[in-house]
Amino acid sequence: MRYPESFEIAGHRLSPPLVLSPMAGVTDSPFRRVAKKRGGLGLIVTEFISVEGLTRGNMRTHDMMRFKAEERPIAIQIFGYDEVRMRWAAEIAQESGADFVDINCGCPARKVVHGGGGSNLLRDLPQLKKILTEVKRAITIPMTVKIRAGWDDKSINCVEVAKLIEDCGGSMVTLHGRTRVQGYRGFANWDLVQEIKHNVSIPVSGSGDVLTPADAMRRFDEIGCDAVHIGRGAIANPWIFRQTWEAMNGLTPYQPSPREMHDLLLEFRDNLRETMPEKGVIGRMKMLSAQFLRGVPNGAHIRTAVLRSQSIDEMEPLFEQYFELAEIYGIDAALQSARDDQAELAECGV
Repeated sequence: MRYPESFEIAGHRLSPPLVLSPMAGVTDSPFRRVAKKRGGLGLIVTEFISVEGLTRGNMRTHDMMRFKAEERPIAIQIFGYDEVRMRWAAEIAQESGADFVDINCGCPARKVVHGGGGSNLLRDLPQLKKILTEVKRAITIPMTVKIRAGWDDKSINCVEVAKLIEDCGGSMVTLHGRTRVQGYRGFANWDLVQEIKHNVSIPVSGSGDVLTPADAMRRFDEIGCDAVHIGRGAIANPWIFRQTWEAMNGLTPYQPSPREMHDLLLEFRDNLRETMPEKGVIGRMKMLSAQFLRGVPNGAHIRTAVLRSQSIDEMEPLFEQYFELAEIYGIDAALQSARDDQAELAECGV
């Protein structure tokens, strides 16, 4: 099969057709940069950002929106319910230099839904129409939207929502093929991605359960979508975009060495330290290293020691020990990590 080389959003051609999915607490600038540096990324979407925080001057929320030039092309994703604040936040995102504004209509988190945003908008289409109309009117950069299949199994309305998005001037729709009630249980329904593709003329991307290059290629092959979003698979394996793109072009996918995995952790540490206090750095390093330190015989005790560490200085010798073992015994951690931690990482908002 000939796989697509790129996809287009309102005249902006992006290549490869692979997108880093937004994940709350994960896809901040330090992580986005390590993922982008590994190659194969056509578009980055930020972790979702509250319009209430943006429009009320919350500095932490504004910090979440910041990005570096090397992260482009980038979409800033916003969530909320009030159409005026959504419009205002979209204007702020455009002024920050974003290439696209992405509207979150998929988050199932109780706090977000109770505030009227996220996947709650799937059962309030009049309000969604107000939001899309106001945002589109306020910005000149393209507006994209991420949705879910519907609120529950009895109200699967993603095709109707996708048509509404197109009618309101949306330039791309991304479907995570689970319902809000389903949360992150079971599997994403990619047949619905195909159904949307058959019913709208704007680009359609799919999201959910893409943990390996083969998963992504199968979606292009079977569904015919314009792009594929990858979330959890990128936490355990930031090389997944490069590997997927190489496999799509008939090449043997690149396999990082243990030393390269070690170096990525240290690069991530340095990125975190640019804007984060050491306590925050420790927590984020534990998050990523928990995904990397798997698959080596006799290495589990090192992973446990890292997770119990109280400082980066405690962690770094343990990293050395682990990846020395990996060089001796080999490592096949990324896929196993991604599959083992599906339930745990669902809390990140993939």
